[in-house]
Amino acid sequence: MTMVLLITTLAIFATMAFALWRAVRGPSVYDTIVGVNVFGTKTVLLIALITHITGHADLIDVALVYALINFLAVVAILKLVRQRDLAAAGDTDNG
Repeated sequence: MTMVLLITTLAIFATMAFALWRAVRGPSVYDTIVGVNVFGTKTVLLIALITHITGHADLIDVALVYALINFLAVVAILKLVRQRDLAAAGDTDNG
């Protein structure tokens, strides 16, 4: 069981490194946003793995809150990139 946890931890860290690379070197703003979103998701997985290893169930709440904050931040950033205004209401149909 310990070998599985080690491999899982290494896989999460590897994908976090790739996501960070995409966030820094993304050719477009959307690649950067996806990289940051994937990094946040992998952070939630890492917190859940730490919860499983240590047995402290309190950290699951931290992971859920972090996942919610990550999702809301990505939605807000995408709205800001698309409309250049977070307070804009309604759909901007360009057609």
